[in-house]
Amino acid sequence: MRLPKILSSLAVAATLFGAAPAIADSGSVSLVIYKGGWFIGGEGGSGTLTFHGRRYRLSVGGVSAGLVFGGSKTVLHGTVTHIQRPSDVAGVYGAGGAGAALGRGVRAIVLTNNKGAVLQLQGHQVGLMANADLSGLAISLR
Repeated sequence: MRLPKILSSLAVAATLFGAAPAIADSGSVSLVIYKGGWFIGGEGGSGTLTFHGRRYRLSVGGVSAGLVFGGSKTVLHGTVTHIQRPSDVAGVYGAGGAGAALGRGVRAIVLTNNKGAVLQLQGHQVGLMANADLSGLAISLR
């Protein structure tokens, strides 16, 4: 038996017996995050995930270490991809970055968690903030 025919037969058998890989889906996310600090910073907030027509409440928290001064409010909207269920959004997202906001500024970020969920967010930041830090953002379902 030739190799392509064997592989084709295995693929058909896997499909018949439910072993086919799951297809990832996507949803929309809105977050409001408050951040403040003096060398060490903290952030917290809330948001919503819309997935298959249902809304799920989210909680956001995190810690920043590095150069952090000031306080800000960031409002972000975007998409989450590579999820199969709402709980896939929950997890720890890591980021490193630098920026400054005096008054109102634009913000865009792409983050990935340990489950493979990818957040692509954009929005605006208001406040007085200067930062060059490493931060971890934890998102959980409420």
